[in-house]
Amino acid sequence: MDERFEIILKEANKIFHTYGIKSISMDDLCRELKISKKTLYQYVDNKTDLLQQTIDYQFSKDNNKINAVMKQNHNAIDTLIEVSKMIYEELKKFQPNIIMFDLKKYFPETLEYLIDKKRRYFYDYIKGNLEQGIEEGLYRQDLNTDLITRLYIRKMEDMHDPDGFLNGDYTFEKIFEVMFDNHIRGIANEKGINYYEERRQKLKFNE
Repeated sequence: MDERFEIILKEANKIFHTYGIKSISMDDLCRELKISKKTLYQYVDNKTDLLQQTIDYQFSKDNNKINAVMKQNHNAIDTLIEVSKMIYEELKKFQPNIIMFDLKKYFPETLEYLIDKKRRYFYDYIKGNLEQGIEEGLYRQDLNTDLITRLYIRKMEDMHDPDGFLNGDYTFEKIFEVMFDNHIRGIANEKGINYYEERRQKLKFNE
């Protein structure tokens, strides 16, 4: 990727998360980025295109982090813990956040694009983790890996919803922690649960 464009995407991502999407014009972005509109339009067609490419850039960076963890030859539970902590940090940025409100209200197609990218990637990752855990003797042998994967992804998608139960009495940290704990206990066998209990003492999503 062009180094200058990478800087534009990185800074645009920060601007969108700070001020939202709807309230920021391309002129505003150029002023914040200290570049001309001509320069910006060398890389993107419009704000929607910039937003989508910003999503692609951030998604690529997140994937690289996750892939690095998966190459460390951890067992399925350790990998799930480490990757889930990364997912938690990324999801937390959107809860609650003006950028998600703007995506839902003004850029629904871009929001669907974001969710679809995450859905397709996390499907392969979560299903692969289930199969690894079964092979290692940490997860139950009778798991319906496809259905469990789809249900877990749906739970993560619900956490993107700014109109969901996050407006209630529970923090995002608590909701994610309980969701993750329930997922592990639902898929692990006795050996896996015993191992998870040992690791759980160090599992702090809010640190």
